[in-house]
Amino acid sequence: MDSLENRIIDCSARIAVIGLGYVGFPLARSAREAGYGVIGIDRYLTDERRGEIESAGIEVADSPGSIAGCDLALICVQTPLVDSQQPDISFIVDAARDIASNRGNGEMLVVLESTSYPGTTREVLLPVLEGAGMRLGRGLYLAYAPERVDPGEGKASYAEIPRIVGGIDEESGRLAAAFYERLVSSVSRVSTPEVAEMAKILENIFRAVNIALVNEMSLLCRRMGIDIWDVIEAAATKPFGFMPFKPGPGLGGHCIPVDPFFLAWKAKQYDFYPEFIELAGKINKSMPFHVVQWAAEALNSAGKSTSGSKVLLIGVAYKEGIADTRESPSLKVIELLSEQGAEVSYHDPYVRHVEVSGKEYQSVPMDSQVVEAADCILILTAHPGLNLELLSSADAPVVDTRNVLRHR
Repeated sequence: MDSLENRIIDCSARIAVIGLGYVGFPLARSAREAGYGVIGIDRYLTDERRGEIESAGIEVADSPGSIAGCDLALICVQTPLVDSQQPDISFIVDAARDIASNRGNGEMLVVLESTSYPGTTREVLLPVLEGAGMRLGRGLYLAYAPERVDPGEGKASYAEIPRIVGGIDEESGRLAAAFYERLVSSVSRVSTPEVAEMAKILENIFRAVNIALVNEMSLLCRRMGIDIWDVIEAAATKPFGFMPFKPGPGLGGHCIPVDPFFLAWKAKQYDFYPEFIELAGKINKSMPFHVVQWAAEALNSAGKSTSGSKVLLIGVAYKEGIADTRESPSLKVIELLSEQGAEVSYHDPYVRHVEVSGKEYQSVPMDSQVVEAADCILILTAHPGLNLELLSSADAPVVDTRNVLRHR
């Protein structure tokens, strides 16, 4: 019998991936490599990005009509915060409406991968789908499987990262697990979508809180004249009860700076105020201000002021080895330095240009002429392949927030 379960197991099912960003594209590519027929749907692709995706054997559409021939619909759209630190789930709602409006006549498994607050799958996604005529248990299966993509060079492959799946009912969870078992080496089923949603939030809050802790420790150590990197290395010799985290200029990317606020917003609906989580967010958001203050102190030590000085930033991506500038603390550093009258330039081999406060900046080459022209250098992203010898020999003061010059 040609059931949905059989098509999932033998990889003959046709899959629609809605959203082809840093989550959707690796998922679509992995599904295609497993043998599934895959169509990617994204209204916002550039021609360059579209070509990259199509070269991986993935059909690309910018309208949702192609969903009609699919057995699975995987939602991988963005979930930003609005100015009031509230989650914007409109992209999820739009994707659900597209699925419901273009579904075929057969069974369909819908899986949400986008990060959101606990309750999104049951309280938002399911009502939209059922409001358009789909019925749970009568052709509709629904689950939540949070993405676990770690961008960057030398990271674990897609198949090596374990996944968790929470079905809205037993059959939904079983079908979703069967699908992901074809893509990755390990799948853990949990009892509900809410458990999976909360687990995703907890993973990133754990990192955010510990990074905030080590950032605050670094501020104290700086004031006390203690090397925080020596402290971390010493503590890390303990084989239990300690996990080393590194300080830096702040947090970036979509997940860690954003996800804690999803939970904070949801918690307040239960008259619960997660002060610890919000405090961590405040500490991490404050780090670019400290970096700018350190730059001012470094310039003062050379008899210069921030205003009129040439400040060279090394790295504007939020982490090493990638071109992603979302929520990057470097952008805030550029904004603050510019407001204080500094002439800001940056070098980043992965990011050719950025726009900050309406002004466009182009990456400058890393050569002796650029380094010699700088009055102060800020190392904000530890990209691989940086010319550390050139940076360590600079006459200008260097503020090394990533500890890349420590042994030089």
